[in-house]
Amino acid sequence: MEEQKTQKWRWGVKRWIVLAIALIGAYFASLYAPIMPHIQVAPEVISEKLFTIPYIGDFYMTNTLLASMVVYLIIFVVAFIVKQSTSKDDLIPSGIAGAMETIVEMLYGLAESTAGKYAKKIFPYFFSIILVVLLANWMELIPGVDSIGILHHSDKGYAVQEITPGISAIVKETEGEPGHLFHVIPYIRVPSTDLNFTAALALIAVFMTQFIGVQTQGIRYFSKFFNFTTMFKKPFFGALDFAVGILELISEFSKVLSFAFRLFGNIFAGSVLLFIVGSMIPVFMQSAVLLFEFAIGLIQAFVFGMLTLVFMTQATQGHGNEAHE
Repeated sequence: MEEQKTQKWRWGVKRWIVLAIALIGAYFASLYAPIMPHIQVAPEVISEKLFTIPYIGDFYMTNTLLASMVVYLIIFVVAFIVKQSTSKDDLIPSGIAGAMETIVEMLYGLAESTAGKYAKKIFPYFFSIILVVLLANWMELIPGVDSIGILHHSDKGYAVQEITPGISAIVKETEGEPGHLFHVIPYIRVPSTDLNFTAALALIAVFMTQFIGVQTQGIRYFSKFFNFTTMFKKPFFGALDFAVGILELISEFSKVLSFAFRLFGNIFAGSVLLFIVGSMIPVFMQSAVLLFEFAIGLIQAFVFGMLTLVFMTQATQGHGNEAHE
């Protein structure tokens, strides 16, 4: 009875820490009026010219490129931690290594049920794409992303108030006096809101699909694009097969557009939604949208990975009479 009473009045400390952080955030949000961050499709440059590539042009560091480097750094750190953990004699890994083992086993089972004996060949691409896209999408959940950066002069923007020497905050929106107005160019912007990032991933996924197709079927893989086998034996059906092959070729190029714009559109729209809600009802309403974006980021990463898995599996299969196990 005494033990139950002790449990009843046992209060954790962490809940009060979370409540204190929420109250402090609400206090600072009340000091400064909510603003609408600068919305731009193209990534913003955050550095001077780094170097020049002949026949291509000057190279600058952009906020989405910096964010992509952070994503890869996180992956390398996690991989190092997992390697260090698995190199020990522990039969049951714990912590990050244990979580990663569970995720890998679950996804490998999914890949094996889809790709069969080619699962070992396809799984590294499938898992890598899911991991990169997931971390890139979830970067918008980190405080400071898309909101902390360089103040840039603008004809229409916000007035600035200095908080401490070297640190300034935007306080209100106004017009006029172009020399005294600013908008923020964030140091880190969600990589998936940059079409260059999503298009690069799409090109990698589609190119590796063709590579795996050639690796498993040899030169016969290209017969689904250029089918001349029945062109002279049965001219009508041969012409029909050739037309279908051209459609298959067009569909391979359309996969790049589908991959790139699906991911870009969903995550960019989510970022704009966060901006709009945060500028109208900061702190509490935005938290609900962040939970929604958490789910959207997970779903989009899984969809991107699953489509890659399905397309690679299809590339390992023959067509028509050339199909083989």
